[in-house]
Amino acid sequence: MLKAAVSFDKKAALLKELDAQAESESLWDDAARARDVLKQRASVQGVVDMVARFSQTLEDALELMALAKEEEDQATYDECVAALSALKIEVEKAQLTSLLSGEADENNCFMEINSGAGGTEAQDWVAMLARMYTRWAEKRGFKAEIVDETPGEEAGFKSISLKFSGYQAYGWLKAENGVHRLVRISPFDANARRHTSFASVFTYPETDDSVDIVIEERDLKVDTCRASGAGGQHINKTDSAIRITHIPTGIVVSSQVDRSQHRNRAIALDMLKARLYELEMRKRQADLDKVEAAKTDIAWGNQIRSYVLQPYQLVKDTRTGAEVGNAQGVLDGEIDVFLEAALAHSATT
Repeated sequence: MLKAAVSFDKKAALLKELDAQAESESLWDDAARARDVLKQRASVQGVVDMVARFSQTLEDALELMALAKEEEDQATYDECVAALSALKIEVEKAQLTSLLSGEADENNCFMEINSGAGGTEAQDWVAMLARMYTRWAEKRGFKAEIVDETPGEEAGFKSISLKFSGYQAYGWLKAENGVHRLVRISPFDANARRHTSFASVFTYPETDDSVDIVIEERDLKVDTCRASGAGGQHINKTDSAIRITHIPTGIVVSSQVDRSQHRNRAIALDMLKARLYELEMRKRQADLDKVEAAKTDIAWGNQIRSYVLQPYQLVKDTRTGAEVGNAQGVLDGEIDVFLEAALAHSATT
């Protein structure tokens, strides 16, 4: 409690300092700095207000509980116990959310899912993962949209790129980076044999106006082609899809979500800017282990999570040990247990 109190005192002091800066007449002399100050002020204000609300709720419940005990009012006493239990859950969730304090944790994000070992099975697995994350986003009130896709020959996707828009989308999803392994009876096998498939997930944050990433036109190789997805008569007859290669880094991004080539180019450049930003963050943090992990083969032995549907149902994260027996629920987007475990794990490593 003392540690929490000290932390809160620091937040309250910081809020006063940011209030003073926000009220300064010279604040908007530097527009970028002004945006940073107001953004930080809103974030700190939210924390201070939340802690104040928690404290007031706790104080009121304890006072009412003492009064109910004195007057032997069991019904009111039970209501106070229920209120304190609910408060405990809120505080625990707030503690997890407080761990989302990274440089880009508040941002929207892009996610790339690529098929690995397993052929058609792996391509179908990519589609299942895309659906899982999309369902999770919908339940959380985030917007999820497909930015680019390369369909598989028989089913699913060889690769798919998604964009998730919502407060702290990147903070929640960044720990999903790695290889995901599926074990099930194959719907594509006439002999109904059990198959193991792999797919990789890579998440990176969308940048905002406060991030200065300079992209030189001479560093870009731009290719146009016809969209591969089912997008209507127009999209299939024009070279609207855009593929951009950043020559210095070798990073490749593509977009075919829009019928307009210009719009797809803008989206692809946003993705490239985000990738370069993510790369720069990794360099600044000297997070070499994570960089190497992103380069591992999409195959056996490198998975961060296993989804077993046969001969039993179990989803287990190999990093945190978190596991769920309701595999279908997980595939329907109920992945908070893994995201929360990853946050808690990151706080202790």
